[in-house]
Amino acid sequence: MVGVKIIGNDSEFQPELTGAGSRLTVVKFTMAGCRPCVRIAPAFNMLSNKYPQAVFLEVDVHQCQATAAGNNISATPTFLFFRNKVRIDQYQGADASGLEEKIKQHLENDPGSNEDSDIPKGYMDLMPFVNKAGCECLNESDDHGFENGLRKDLTFLESDCDEQLLITMAFNQPVKLFSMKLHAIDAAQAPKYVKIFINLPRSMDFDDAERSEPTQALDLTEDDIKEDSLIPLRYVKFQNVNSVTLFIKSNQGNEETTKVNYLTFIGTPVQSTNMNDFKRVVGKKRRKPLN
Repeated sequence: MVGVKIIGNDSEFQPELTGAGSRLTVVKFTMAGCRPCVRIAPAFNMLSNKYPQAVFLEVDVHQCQATAAGNNISATPTFLFFRNKVRIDQYQGADASGLEEKIKQHLENDPGSNEDSDIPKGYMDLMPFVNKAGCECLNESDDHGFENGLRKDLTFLESDCDEQLLITMAFNQPVKLFSMKLHAIDAAQAPKYVKIFINLPRSMDFDDAERSEPTQALDLTEDDIKEDSLIPLRYVKFQNVNSVTLFIKSNQGNEETTKVNYLTFIGTPVQSTNMNDFKRVVGKKRRKPLN
């Protein structure tokens, strides 16, 4: 949808969020007579046309009082960001450039709505929920770093000193993990034995990873690392995940280094928005953090 959809009443809001699915939805909460709201209106319309991969909605807080109350709107204009009916961020004020930066931030890791045919119904690629500031990769190559593994293109993450990698991915809210995608084009350098840990209280080093009991261990085959493959996880063990750490111990061909083209997790956020259940609320070389 290109352009801004005006929400006429409370009953229209939830169906719009449902219809948007995993696409980024930007909701502007406005009010008649609010000068900052009027000032930013042309920019909001422009952004809706500039970023057609996102859904843009406008809600008047007087016409949709339950929607405004349920989202704790205390000032206008306020912009809320949703995916899969889950509120993931907000922006307040009439600074158009600041709003656009926030939109770009959330679209940066957007997996794209045309690439989800291999994902089971009811689940989504959780890449948009990854908090890059909380991510870390140990033993990444200077030329082929961790961020390459978060993009669906021809770039790749490669290990440096040996075949091992230790990757931590943090999420901006608790999630449930159903499966993992670990795609590698070069089969000989693709990961083989992988240990998965969740919600570690502190950063793990390679010695820790070697001796610690994982939440799940995987012995991957070449079929597992194909582009359209999903690697199943023990769903009951991944119900409230804030961070996940992967220890890639070896690769398929016992090569000197390991390569990963794309890494992500499939699942759902723990919390979802239900507009029928509103509650009114007042008022070293091996260690290289990801910037």
